[in-house]
Amino acid sequence: MTKNIAMTAALRLSEKLPLPLRRLADLAYNYWWSWTSDRIALFQTIDPQEWEHCGHNPVAILESATYERLTQLAEDPFYLKQISALAKEFDEYMTQKDTWVSRVAPQVSIAHPIAYFCAEFGIHESLPIYSGGLGILAGDHLKSSSDLGVPMVGVGLLYRQGYFRQRLNRSGWQEDYYVDNPFHRMPIELIKNEQGQPLTIEIQIRQRRVKVQIWQVQVGRVTLYLLDSDREDNDPIDRWLTAHLYGGNQETRIAQEVVLGIGGVRALTALGIQPSVYHLNEGHAAFCTLEISRQEIERTNKSFYDIEADVRQRCVFTTHTPVPAGHDVFSPDLIDSFFAHYWPQLRLSREQFLALGARRLGDPWEPFGMTVLALRMCRTSNGVSELHGRVSRQMWTVMYPNRSEDNVPIGYITNGVHAPTWTAPLIAELYSQYLGSDWKTRAVDPKMWEKVDDIPNQELWWRHQILKERLIAHTRHKVKKAREARGEEYERIQATDTLLDPQALTIGFARRFSPYKRGHLLLRDTERALRIFGNIDRPVQIIFAGKAHPADEEGKRIIQRLMEWCKHPALTNRVAFIEDYDIYTAQKLVQGVDVWLNNPRRPLEASGTSGQKVCFNGGINCSVLDGWWCEGYQADANGKGINGWAIGEDAHTSDQELQDRIDSESLYQLLEEEITPLYYNQDANGIPHGWIQMMKASIKTNAPLFNTDRMIADYVSQVYVPEISVTVPPILAKVLV
Repeated sequence: MTKNIAMTAALRLSEKLPLPLRRLADLAYNYWWSWTSDRIALFQTIDPQEWEHCGHNPVAILESATYERLTQLAEDPFYLKQISALAKEFDEYMTQKDTWVSRVAPQVSIAHPIAYFCAEFGIHESLPIYSGGLGILAGDHLKSSSDLGVPMVGVGLLYRQGYFRQRLNRSGWQEDYYVDNPFHRMPIELIKNEQGQPLTIEIQIRQRRVKVQIWQVQVGRVTLYLLDSDREDNDPIDRWLTAHLYGGNQETRIAQEVVLGIGGVRALTALGIQPSVYHLNEGHAAFCTLEISRQEIERTNKSFYDIEADVRQRCVFTTHTPVPAGHDVFSPDLIDSFFAHYWPQLRLSREQFLALGARRLGDPWEPFGMTVLALRMCRTSNGVSELHGRVSRQMWTVMYPNRSEDNVPIGYITNGVHAPTWTAPLIAELYSQYLGSDWKTRAVDPKMWEKVDDIPNQELWWRHQILKERLIAHTRHKVKKAREARGEEYERIQATDTLLDPQALTIGFARRFSPYKRGHLLLRDTERALRIFGNIDRPVQIIFAGKAHPADEEGKRIIQRLMEWCKHPALTNRVAFIEDYDIYTAQKLVQGVDVWLNNPRRPLEASGTSGQKVCFNGGINCSVLDGWWCEGYQADANGKGINGWAIGEDAHTSDQELQDRIDSESLYQLLEEEITPLYYNQDANGIPHGWIQMMKASIKTNAPLFNTDRMIADYVSQVYVPEISVTVPPILAKVLV
């Protein structure tokens, strides 16, 4: 499939290890290990403190471990059995031929895989090239594609410093800083040619020729290729093109998207990969359609309009943004400076080229839109929830003047999450006992999930409480470190030892702090909020986490208000903010909270997936009916939630102040009259049976639908290979078992 020589980094690492431990190198260089049941102890056992210090990087921990410590492990029979069993499982996984996709769509072959383009990928915290939901979804997309045997390659950028790191000063104001990623001590490999030199491709950025090298990351059976311009033979300004995720100005953004789209296609060509489908996950990669066109024109000597339909047949597009302002657009002048050399290669005039990205044809000042380009050049387009599909059709109807809004060609495939990654091992082990040891491969089977009712209430509650205690311990540790770094008073630092109560009702709120997500909705009536969170008899506590974009001053002010709230005397131990949100903290949150709070302004949440992760761990959602929760929420005949709670029900108004008032009142009422009483209605042993019934309902109703196995099956049958005879209904038990 590629000209790439076999990966050698794992071999080099293995030669440094004692013979009985050498398979650890194979596992370290494939992120498959990160979604196995044994992931917690496998590398952490080597040196728990160093494991924390190196950001849970398996290569770094093996590189830094002393030979004495490694030889100690090499004579530990229990540890050797664990490695042997895991290595056997890994080998069987990697060599499996009878996969779901081989049975359903054998025409999708390794020779012509799906190429999945995205600006960010959230695979694991040790590969910090993600900022939030889009990247986490992309990572889960690759993992489930691997599990189902879908031949796929990912294409992205390798950011030297990734997304910004977050710290809060003593006034609660967010400060941004960056840290270099140690590429040569990470589970990634620089691809080299037959001469042993880095394999490079070349692109033109304005008048400069830029060389881009290619790294690879193994995600189970899927390979992720990452492009990197940080080379000594590039101009210093070009070395920084792949430095920051979502940083810089419009010129930086368009240059990165040229590297991702045009460079990504050239990288696949250099690797000898001929995709059957190019999947553009968001508009950042839309320039790839132009490079596919350029190569086809060069190959056939035809005009752009002669090959346009063929290119469109090979490209598909997923949009994630429900507001026009969130889509990348560039001025005609900026397009001129980056593409004046390029459109002649497409045999197009300037006007014809600009028209590809113009919503309204014939307007010389119309900006060039990346989503517009993707919609024009892809055979299918979809939103990421049913509501988002509807919003997208309405938003882009201007491009289809001869169609009614309902007939705008944008469908939807609702997002899901990768169950093995986000389900706590303690809960996964419970599922293995009561649902079957093969539960991970049957995540879409609703009949299997009905067996959740067989789990004894006390057993589910006991494990949930352990996970809550682990979350609280993690929160205390992070908050203590942050207070120490800010130089706060000794008493404030020591107070973290009693921060939060493992027995109290615990709410989680973690996401990007953008104004529309309303992270401060709880504070709208501060007196009422104090009554709820300051209640001595029925304590309620909340953990916040998340970043505001460096340019989002209003988002930073929301965080500052929350930090001030944390210091209120009546809330000393009831409110916490975890700084520098990452995948590791996200896992602890979704696995340990009782309630997941989500209160965006409807309909601005395209899908959202954090609440789906909570469901797999028995957490319960309290959310505005937006994104995926419109499809997930269930109520009884009296309008009472069966598997969670709906904030504001379906009330919606364009008056934002009125909407905030409606939704905050609804949230306070839910907390006071339903959520808190249900939680504290406990028997003599402290077991809240009514609450646990809702936990089980949350699992049973949401787990079979909102997982990436179902999502990938939808993409295969509706988008990648729509001609296959197998139909994929909403209930997929018969398809994926």
